[in-house]
Amino acid sequence: MRAQVIRGLRCAMWAVLPGELALVVCLVAGVRIPGAVLLGAEALVVGMLALEAYVMWPRYADRRRAGDTRRAAGLAAVRAVVPVALRRLIVHEFRALHSLGLWTVRRRHRIPEGSRPFSYTEPQTGIMGVFLFVTVVETVVLALVIPWPLVHAVLLVVDVYGIVVVLALHAASVTRPHLVGADGSLRLRYGALFDLRVPAASIASARVERRFPDGGPVRVDEDGTLDLAVGSRTSVTVELTGPVEFVRPLGRCGSARTLRFHADDSRAVVAALAAPGGPARGASRSHLPGPLPG
Repeated sequence: MRAQVIRGLRCAMWAVLPGELALVVCLVAGVRIPGAVLLGAEALVVGMLALEAYVMWPRYADRRRAGDTRRAAGLAAVRAVVPVALRRLIVHEFRALHSLGLWTVRRRHRIPEGSRPFSYTEPQTGIMGVFLFVTVVETVVLALVIPWPLVHAVLLVVDVYGIVVVLALHAASVTRPHLVGADGSLRLRYGALFDLRVPAASIASARVERRFPDGGPVRVDEDGTLDLAVGSRTSVTVELTGPVEFVRPLGRCGSARTLRFHADDSRAVVAALAAPGGPARGASRSHLPGPLPG
């Protein structure tokens, strides 16, 4: 019975949260909403929160009795109710906005002492610039064309937030570069969406190899090859001694024995992995350059 309640609650979240967001946008835009609509929407949200408390409290109490801290028990209760994809989308949004703040003050996210950062934004910078330009032009055109103040106000809020999101996504990629640690470990990142740590002992070889894989930015082949593409390209291939586990942007887990990713200075990444103290020592374990596909 409780499992059915949890499934129903998750479906309700996917339906109620977008509606609540639309209501907030309307209020911010100055739209006059009838009191009955506001009352009904708030009653729906309160009811959903009460149902969440009903479902989460027993799990929270069980975890506390098992010896977990309040934070650990609370997180376990939230994980049991809130869908993984929804949790990760919310977290990605906050991380991207945080990255926008870091970008504004010219800082980068968590680069340990001795680690070497490697950027990967070059292929997407032009695309993001075009997309940002189109979004701004669309906002201006709609402001001039739409004669209805209500619709204009709502679209203005949505478009301005869209511009902020585009900037935040790019800022996340700039402030979260790939890292090669002082011990030869590798940390692959793609903005706030993807983060994979590879120990130095798991890296067998690295080489420059330019490829143009199909599909999305995070793609896994049946043979255990992970493509972390930027602008539909990768430029570095890393062979591993065994499979490593990772989490996709929406929460699905996977494993890979070969990593292909892009770095603006791919030769420097390979050289850093092949340097003394790194896992790929010697020319036999790193290859410069790699062949072009086809």
